[in-house]
Amino acid sequence: MKYSVVFVTVPNKKEAKKIADSVLKEKLVACVNIVNKLESIYWWKGKIEKSNELLLIMKTKTSLSKKLIQKIKSIHTYEVPEIIFLPITDGNLDYLNWIGEETR
Repeated sequence: MKYSVVFVTVPNKKEAKKIADSVLKEKLVACVNIVNKLESIYWWKGKIEKSNELLLIMKTKTSLSKKLIQKIKSIHTYEVPEIIFLPITDGNLDYLNWIGEETR
C-alpha cells in the first residue's frame, strides 16, 4: 500500500480545525498536525503577496487523494488552496500500517 504526506495551508485556526475535523471524521486521513505561525510569500495575480497562515500536515493513503482534495476544496475558503501530496517512500512499518488501518 502507498502512503502520502499532504500539505495544506489555511488562513486561520478556525478553518484549520474545521478541515481537520471533517477529513478525520470521514477517515480520509489518519492524522492531522496543525503548525502555527507560518509566514507565506507568494505570487498571486501578478504581484507578490504576504500572508500569515497555518500549515496542516496530513497522513493518508495515496489512493484517497482525489476524495481528500475534493473534500478540502469543498470547505476551504481560498480560491486556489494549496493541497500537495508527497509520497512516503519508507518509514516505521508500524506507523505506516496504522495509517492504513485508520483510513478507509
